[in-house]
Amino acid sequence: MKYIKSIFLLVCITFVTSCVDYLDIVPNDVATMENAFTNRTSAEKYLFTCYSYLPIPGHPWVSPAMVGGDEIWWNTNQALFADIAATKIALGYQNSNDPYLNFWDGRYNGTNLFIGIRDCNIFIENIHKPRDMEEYEKQLWTSEVKFLKAYYHFFLMRLYGPIPIIRENLPVSASVDEVRVYRDPIDDVVNYIVELIDEAAAGLPDKIESMITDAGRITRPIALATKAEVLVWAASPLFNGNPDYLNFKDKRGVQLVPAEKDNTKWERAATAIKEAIETCEAAGHGFYEYIPPRTMSDQTKLSFELRGAVTEKFNKEIVWPSTQDVSSLQLLAMPHLVLGNLGNKGNELCASLKIAEQFYTQNGIPIDEDPAWDYQNRYKTQEAGVDHMFYIKTGETTAKLNFNREPRFYASLGFDRGIFEGSGQTEELNFWYLQVRKSEIAGFRGSGEYIPTGYFIKKLINAETVTGTATTSTYSGKRYSFPIIRMSGLYLLYAEALNEAKSTPDEEVYKWIDKVRERAGLKGVVESWKKSAKPDKPSTQEGMREIIHQERLIELAFEGQRFYDLRRWKKALKYLNEPIQGWDYKGETTDTYYTVSTYMNTRIFTMKDYLWPIKVSTLINNSNLVQNPGW
Repeated sequence: MKYIKSIFLLVCITFVTSCVDYLDIVPNDVATMENAFTNRTSAEKYLFTCYSYLPIPGHPWVSPAMVGGDEIWWNTNQALFADIAATKIALGYQNSNDPYLNFWDGRYNGTNLFIGIRDCNIFIENIHKPRDMEEYEKQLWTSEVKFLKAYYHFFLMRLYGPIPIIRENLPVSASVDEVRVYRDPIDDVVNYIVELIDEAAAGLPDKIESMITDAGRITRPIALATKAEVLVWAASPLFNGNPDYLNFKDKRGVQLVPAEKDNTKWERAATAIKEAIETCEAAGHGFYEYIPPRTMSDQTKLSFELRGAVTEKFNKEIVWPSTQDVSSLQLLAMPHLVLGNLGNKGNELCASLKIAEQFYTQNGIPIDEDPAWDYQNRYKTQEAGVDHMFYIKTGETTAKLNFNREPRFYASLGFDRGIFEGSGQTEELNFWYLQVRKSEIAGFRGSGEYIPTGYFIKKLINAETVTGTATTSTYSGKRYSFPIIRMSGLYLLYAEALNEAKSTPDEEVYKWIDKVRERAGLKGVVESWKKSAKPDKPSTQEGMREIIHQERLIELAFEGQRFYDLRRWKKALKYLNEPIQGWDYKGETTDTYYTVSTYMNTRIFTMKDYLWPIKVSTLINNSNLVQNPGW
């Protein structure tokens, strides 16, 4: 397939060159740039160069949102993981002298996105030159690059907050003072990004013509869904009247984050989300539907459907699919299932205990709010009967925490004695089951390949990915398109924006969250909470806010959304300072394994960590830039 990624490998052209001081917005090597637009072929190469700066969303080490937070964990004592930039961030070691995953300057696996913006500007300024191109194609490519330029601004904004807006490149004759740009107020940055996306969306198609030739190209649904996310960020507590940034000003005294909350921003966001949803649905996007190859139980079918919404390549639920290969992600998340598989890495990425506790009970409410669920004894054990046969191996013993949970719990997590669908097994009652205690196949065997917490991330593994058989250690990863934006995420954003824009939640708010819950096999919010210890919770804005937040954390778990949501909600101080816990991986018996152990209790997330630091040397080079608060 002609994936964008494969095209990039052919486009190692010399005009994507080195950084200059301050921000890389002054074009260099002008003669080479002129040659890049002599014909359609060379212009197309430059188009794909503009795409090449897209950060890789599902890569465990390059994306800050995968292992840089608190939901995905690993054996931090293993050298493979210890020196990775995202690990340093997760452990609280971010710094201003030489920041990890530096997307401002390009360092430690962070792409310099200002160079990406510069190259987008070069493309927009020169695409009129090729004579062997039709005007409609020039306009289409321009629209794609305008979106990319907007997205690179947005990506930087989420990490650094107020950033310099790069409307156009400065001429090579620009003075030193002209190059020393200022950071723009966050509202100006948001408005500029939205303006660019609106311009881009007008010239983008509703869908790409061929997944074979055009996979990864930007569409109108992608553009409008991203615009919706941008406006949600503008309306959220981090950037909307944040009192912690009251003194966050540049050297001219310009306020960079508004001091007062403006609730109309939520109304603006809601309007944008509605437009995005309508556009996406008109283009054919909606919930993924799994068609089983043979008769199976409703429980198993739903498990495949929930998992496939993420791992079924280019399915209709994924609005923006990444074309980057996720084989390394799947391999690291894959449990060992057979003895012949032990040489295949795997058994390394896992979910923390608190993420397992985050999912609802089978009644669709939090485990600590469900009077029918034994919350106090959740760490004790229980033998599985036939009534749990689709989720837990009959006759085996596991934690009570793993019983009577919602379908997304079982579709997302693999656990000791839990059923593991797929990986070469297609018969429902013959699926694998995990054995995770010490010396067992998926447990600690004295090597570096083990998970400390006891919860595998089944959700990120395609059901057709094969870890091996009883006689061979062959690993075969089924490639999929990691979701950057999914329809369920848009529906939940709409519920959030409507709830924040209103003083009291109404049927319209319930409608959109219930849409996601229904697909997950749960009843609506109001009906579900009638069984809760807090039955009135959905009737207040504050209660619905908490419900919507938890729904997003569950529905989009392990997809790189939690990392950003906790920040924009200003909840990271709470969640990212909690210890990482799990079962005792060195326990060989039921009693010794099912002991809650703390694997990391020294993580430090402070107020300054909501925004990443700008490198000190960059601030020295450009004296007009100010550092983010606390750094």
